[in-house]
Amino acid sequence: MFTGLIQDLGRVERVIPGGMTDLWIHTSLGAASFELGESIAVNGACLTVVERTGDSFRVQAAPETLRRTTLGAVKPGDRVNLERALALGARLGGHLVSGHVDAVSEVLETYPEGGSWVMGFRLPEALAPYFIEKGSVAIDGISLTVNTLEADRFRVQLIPETQERTTLKSRGVGAKVNLEADQIGKYVARLFALQRGQGAPGDAGGLTAAAIKAAGFGTP
Repeated sequence: MFTGLIQDLGRVERVIPGGMTDLWIHTSLGAASFELGESIAVNGACLTVVERTGDSFRVQAAPETLRRTTLGAVKPGDRVNLERALALGARLGGHLVSGHVDAVSEVLETYPEGGSWVMGFRLPEALAPYFIEKGSVAIDGISLTVNTLEADRFRVQLIPETQERTTLKSRGVGAKVNLEADQIGKYVARLFALQRGQGAPGDAGGLTAAAIKAAGFGTP
């Protein structure tokens, strides 16, 4: 598990394609101390450390990971958001993030507001039931608050600290990002669907955003 609080901006050193795609990433987190087999979130995708040397470490991305995330498009020199797995008993400063990316979204708009940076993203229909205004979302592994929510999009605001410590502000309109819906929202939606004798959200006759709203979620 992760918190969505980015610990370092890593730099991709090498991308080695094959049956498994290997990524060598440089970090200031002290890669030599990483345990082989430990989990690390790279742009929000949970990967396994399989080798480390000096200030760099290697992870492997399976074909499914490349299909479901933006990692298939990374290249040497790219900066990536890094977070090591949450230690039991540590402070949970963001929200519970599994590192299992739900979908690839895209940036629809960006603009400044005060000292913050507003970003709008496409909201995939299948994920809509899990989103509420002022709820949590992980974008490229970053824990953020859903400020405004519409049927097919949502917006977040980046404070200056987030702008400086993550890659997100550099993403322009049309850029692809990894999206993970709030895990608690997923369980609530699933339980509500089962109680109504329905299938999984997204199935025909399943849970809808309207049903969630009618149940009191996302309303004052």
